[in-house]
Amino acid sequence: MSTPFPFTAVVGQDDLRLALLLNAVSPAVGGVLVRGEKGTAKSTAVRALSALLPEVDVVSGCRFSCDPAAPDPACPDGPHAPGASASRPARMVELPVGASEDRLVGALDIERALAEGVKAFEPGLLADAHRGILYVDEVNLLHDHLVDLLLDAAAMGASYVEREGVSVRHAARFLLVGTMNPEEGELRPQLLDRFGLTVEVAASREPDQRVEVVRRRLAYDDDPAAFTARWADEEAAVRQRIVAARELLPSVRLGDGALRQIAATCAAFEVDGMRADIVMARTATALAAWAGRTDVLAEDVRQAALLALPHRRRRNPFDAPGLDEDKLDETLEEFSGEGEGEREGGEGEGDDDPGPDGPGGGGGRPAPDGGPRDGDASARPGAAEDAEPQASGAGSGEQAPARAAEPFRAKVLSVPGIGEGTAGRRSRARTEHGRTTGARRPRGALSKLHLAATVLAAAPHQRARGRSGPGLVVRRDDLRQATREGREGNLVLFVVDASGSMAARQRMGAVKGAVLSLLLDAYQRRDKVGLVTFRGTDAQVALPPTSSVDAAAARLEKLPTGGRTPLAAGLLKAHEVLRVERLRDPARRALVVVVTDGRATGGPEPVALAGRAARLLAAERVASVVVDCESGPVRLGLAGQLAGELGGTAVTLDELRADSIAGLVRDVQGTRRAA
Repeated sequence: MSTPFPFTAVVGQDDLRLALLLNAVSPAVGGVLVRGEKGTAKSTAVRALSALLPEVDVVSGCRFSCDPAAPDPACPDGPHAPGASASRPARMVELPVGASEDRLVGALDIERALAEGVKAFEPGLLADAHRGILYVDEVNLLHDHLVDLLLDAAAMGASYVEREGVSVRHAARFLLVGTMNPEEGELRPQLLDRFGLTVEVAASREPDQRVEVVRRRLAYDDDPAAFTARWADEEAAVRQRIVAARELLPSVRLGDGALRQIAATCAAFEVDGMRADIVMARTATALAAWAGRTDVLAEDVRQAALLALPHRRRRNPFDAPGLDEDKLDETLEEFSGEGEGEREGGEGEGDDDPGPDGPGGGGGRPAPDGGPRDGDASARPGAAEDAEPQASGAGSGEQAPARAAEPFRAKVLSVPGIGEGTAGRRSRARTEHGRTTGARRPRGALSKLHLAATVLAAAPHQRARGRSGPGLVVRRDDLRQATREGREGNLVLFVVDASGSMAARQRMGAVKGAVLSLLLDAYQRRDKVGLVTFRGTDAQVALPPTSSVDAAAARLEKLPTGGRTPLAAGLLKAHEVLRVERLRDPARRALVVVVTDGRATGGPEPVALAGRAARLLAAERVASVVVDCESGPVRLGLAGQLAGELGGTAVTLDELRADSIAGLVRDVQGTRRAA
């Protein structure tokens, strides 16, 4: 077993270390979400935390880590007789992004359950993580069906495994820690809200601190055991401090004044629901215990707000997470002095140590790239009006980026047919979850039993199998897997015309607003997105396919306009992007959204070239839609002609709105040409 990097040897990252330690003191805080760029010690710090947690007492031989002082009466390994117990280190269980449902919740042997009535159950990762840490690296890439199971377990403190009326329940209370790189996509709101605290981490820009990071890492890699031994005293001191804080925690008093400050802060920042208030109260209490105090002070409430509220302030994926600290201070000041715990210099003032592990370590953090601290709904990445135009060398007549119009609820565009891609919310697909449409023989392990089909398969053979009792004699060949139909996520590739013809009538703001609306729809439907733009003499991939729609929004916001209209180059670039993406993710179907007025200029025979490029996409059966941006009293209908060449359909900007007179959901008509 490898030696983990010492927690106390992590350089900087005060907010991250404080948030993890507070959860170690009080697991009721609800876990930590760590957001930040790659290479910022996110995983290192989380893995190091497990070595600091106190040992847990468990019932000997229990696979579900029951507490001998209060064993779970419904434990599958129970009932437990009083007596034998053992102590073991707290576990840190890692949930791989590609894990199966059975690996997470456990597997039930359906064949034995039907034939013998025996609940033969193999515990999963949720059972292993009970009374420990469940760590999900790249949690934003976790499949939706696993997210649903995590939400259920986190809400109920138990895991339920059910297969056609046969069920097993076991306790599953764990500290949920997730790490993610926001560039790869955001979390769905339900899971985001389940994390008690969130911290933003970034690499230090101080040369001395970076030097120390490299020095410690090289020393650890050269001799992990010796490096860890040098930090043994610091590790032991923090471990003892956690134990002392846990013992003090029940004695910490959360006064009425502190409670009013918590409630006023949550109301002032308009967070949804009441979970934020509860998390802030628990965090402030844990901060006081960590500082060795029995009273919650205003500074504890302030620090709790900075850790518990930023991720609850986001209203859409384009909002920058953060908190206006001036507004926070004004709110706390307005409601200060109303309780007994907010006095200065009173008894139990606690530890004055300003070290990184103390309650003063951490605090507020500026938004990335010096952006706004508040989670204002209009604060999207790259939304600054003074953004520098991109110098692409795409020709003359370049204009400054136009500001996007307000987004709207877009009409659903879907890929025709039935796919087999990653679960999502856009197009029809065969998935693990959804409505049952039939049955088949299982390929590999059985996960979703079709009970009626299984009984029908086994019934004709009962006499030959010597059935004599009431039970059904079932063989493995009788088992039938349910086939289900749900929805999949697609690759939505935007091909945006940024030429001078789009800017001539000041339409680019409306066009960007429409694309922004489709991006928001793609976020909600779990799609990957990509962005190709064309202007001047060529086309470029502004954003390769990614799950980060806010990155696409940032690139779109900074998009300049001007020059000629190389429509063929844009379509050919889209064809190239799709070819590469099919090699990476062959099961994910694509939807190409071309945003243009249909004009093509520049070079010899630009219209004919555009037609040939469009037919190339159509020949590969790529579903497409053309958003017609043409305006004015005289219209040429070129976008409609382009849609015909693509084998798709055309919609105007007005028809793109879900509440437009055009009415119903529009499915994209993919080409179905005969070979």
